[in-house]
Amino acid sequence: MIVKELTELEFKEFTDRYPYSSIFQTVECAKTMQEEGYKIMYIGAIESGNLIAASLLMIQNVKGYNYAFAPRGFLIDYSNTELLNTFTKEVKKFLGKKNVMAVKLCPIILKNLYNDKGQVIGTNPAFNQIFENLKKLGYYHYGFNSYFEAMKPRFEAIIDLTKDYRILFKNIKREYKTKIRTAEEKGIKIYRAHQNELSYLYTQLGNKNKRDFQFIENSYKYFSQSDKMDFYYAKLDTEVYLRNIKKRYEQQEAYCSNINQSVLKRKESSKKIISKKIDADRQLGVYKNQLIEATKLIRDYPTGIILSCVLVAKHRNEVYLYMDSFDRKYKQFNSKHLILWKIIEKYSNNGYKRFNLGAVSDITIKNNPYKGLNMFKTNFNASIIEYIGDFELVTHKAKYFLYKQMVKQKDQLKQKNVSI
Repeated sequence: MIVKELTELEFKEFTDRYPYSSIFQTVECAKTMQEEGYKIMYIGAIESGNLIAASLLMIQNVKGYNYAFAPRGFLIDYSNTELLNTFTKEVKKFLGKKNVMAVKLCPIILKNLYNDKGQVIGTNPAFNQIFENLKKLGYYHYGFNSYFEAMKPRFEAIIDLTKDYRILFKNIKREYKTKIRTAEEKGIKIYRAHQNELSYLYTQLGNKNKRDFQFIENSYKYFSQSDKMDFYYAKLDTEVYLRNIKKRYEQQEAYCSNINQSVLKRKESSKKIISKKIDADRQLGVYKNQLIEATKLIRDYPTGIILSCVLVAKHRNEVYLYMDSFDRKYKQFNSKHLILWKIIEKYSNNGYKRFNLGAVSDITIKNNPYKGLNMFKTNFNASIIEYIGDFELVTHKAKYFLYKQMVKQKDQLKQKNVSI
């Protein structure tokens, strides 16, 4: 086996056919991250003239030291011990000659599969063997983190899209199905958006976004060139909203009038009718407030309001929730529930197999501070995948040692400055 640098085309052809893949191990991702200042390298293992393993590496220069990242890990069969052993040895030699001191990776190696209650519903029988072999080969494991400390999420929510879309909707939690229906009834519509509308997403993300607008634009540019990215937004039609609320208010007003007539005529027992009247009046008050709100909205936004946005990346048979946002001022409209459902429905009908809703935290933890995030995604009947976590492989011991010494000295200096 030899490890060599691949051309962009060689790497693309490999990722297009290799069974274990990810949007983070694609040419499109590489081009996006190159715009972020990373040096990009594609490497591959050749045996008997065949390319049998590969990886995208994003190389960052830190004070003269080159550190590589392999997002979502090497594209290799980790359960093939002999292959992994030989590949690791050759990668260390190759990257050492390229003056890369280490590589960090977060492989797509499944540990456990959980349902929405945190119960294990599947395990990887080869996990322990793979884990122990990686450690024997010198891969340092960063631990089984529970939240979002890793390079890429250690836990992800996945929806199986192979079922009929009607079954998918039926499996959604009842509360969310109601929110989806009412959002549509209020006049929210989902639109396919374009690059010149990406500012909606960026504005709604606000301080939550760790990337600048240029990153969003570059992601869309490179992924959409290969038809691997779609952008959608949910928009409230304020005219439809006002019309629907007005209709509901008038219906409720008529209902309250009938109850008042019943009270006057004493057709029902006083306790029962009074309770009914209290509930009816309360609901009338809700519709009245909504009518006032709808009147203001059509005055201020006659062409409608963008409530939420979703950017999805597509790779082979999987759809990945790349970025999403919503306007918190209009959280009550449940537009995020509707837009996600419409996207799930669309890609299910288009033959995609999985919808990756992205990061969640460890669902087995009690008093989890991210319980709301977990519930939001599992309420769409998503399962939780637990991966192996982050590893680091040192590829140039001398440079790595010097780098660590430099980092240690800087940390000590910071501590002295703080104490002073």
